Amino acid sequence: MTYVVIGASASGINGARTLRKLEPDAEIILISKDEYVYSRCILHHYISNKRNIDALNFSEKDYFKKYNIKWVRGIAVDKLKDEEHEIELSDGSRLNYDKLLIASGASSFIPPVENLRGANNVVGLRNLEDAQKIKDAAKKVKNVVVLGAGLIGIDAITGLLGYGLNISVVEMNDRILAVQLDKYAAGRYEDLFRKNGVNLKLGVKAEKLLVDEANNPKELLLNTGEIIPCEFVVVSAGVRANTAFLQGSNVEFDKFGLIIDERGQTNIEDVYGAGDVTGRNPIWPTAVKEGIVAASNMAGKKLLMTDFFGSKNTMNFLGLATMSLGNVSAPDESYKEEIETKDGNYKKVIHKDGIIYGAIIQGDLSYAGILTQLIRRKINISAVKKSIFEIDYSDFFNINENLEYTF
Repeated sequence: MTYVVIGASASGINGARTLRKLEPDAEIILISKDEYVYSRCILHHYISNKRNIDALNFSEKDYFKKYNIKWVRGIAVDKLKDEEHEIELSDGSRLNYDKLLIASGASSFIPPVENLRGANNVVGLRNLEDAQKIKDAAKKVKNVVVLGAGLIGIDAITGLLGYGLNISVVEMNDRILAVQLDKYAAGRYEDLFRKNGVNLKLGVKAEKLLVDEANNPKELLLNTGEIIPCEFVVVSAGVRANTAFLQGSNVEFDKFGLIIDERGQTNIEDVYGAGDVTGRNPIWPTAVKEGIVAASNMAGKKLLMTDFFGSKNTMNFLGLATMSLGNVSAPDESYKEEIETKDGNYKKVIHKDGIIYGAIIQGDLSYAGILTQLIRRKINISAVKKSIFEIDYSDFFNINENLEYTF
């Protein structure tokens, strides 16, 4: 039996490890465009020189030797021929497989702003190569624009803070981290970044990148008419699933990415998928789980990915720890928001009919574990008489004969 895994990030590495544990005698081949194994979540630490390449590695020491996995690195997959059980690689070689795990991830999306896609010195922050380009540029330029203030954009800003640059952030929403945080929680980070010299441009759009005769960035024109100087642009405007090599195959994918079921299987027998290539729930813990689930089913062990609780975000920028779970604002007036601000800490819970649908915790995160379980398991807290911010595990520890939580 030959298993081929495409991708060396969260899903691919955990999927290949799972395959080896379940199939001790099988041939396992992992193909990756990346030359290294690293966590994309901490690339900003590489930019800021807090970590070197080895310190980005999230796998065990001597992972490939330990699990007897053949690593074909620095090579991309160009084409999948599912009927022939064959893949074509960018070096012209071909590989046959019995079962295939597609964990090819996603790439940065460069929006159609005039000159942005064709100019030099414009990068995303998705892989180690991007981080290296940003790191090199930070030593040469003076003005940097970060386009987009989501998690990746804020990572880029954080990594660049120590270089003495003029950093401007352009964000269409009225706040940074708009998906993860509400106005108050985002505002605390905004204050911290401003104190560190970051120029925040919120509620505006980029209209045109002005370039010189060598096609290098000079300035960024906003929809307000304002012009921001920049010699380098980091784009954080979302990602697109790496599915180009599936064109011409029978494997189904949509505008978001690869389509898989709860077992990680695609519409084609012997072809599975996991992680960011699906374009759904793009966070690290979910990618890890999907890789394990898909690999287990490939090896004949039935396992279902029923937990798609993919809206949990933990961050710690400039010393301020924050976690958001589920909805960060009430979807409509039928939901109730409860807020507590005390001793520099911020807590917000969104609930309806006894069920908590979302929360934000900023500062002291000790309450995060309880809230995660309450939201994930949809535990009804209507019978709890104490403050919603004082609930602990003892309040829903007991279970009655009908397997319902009692208080």
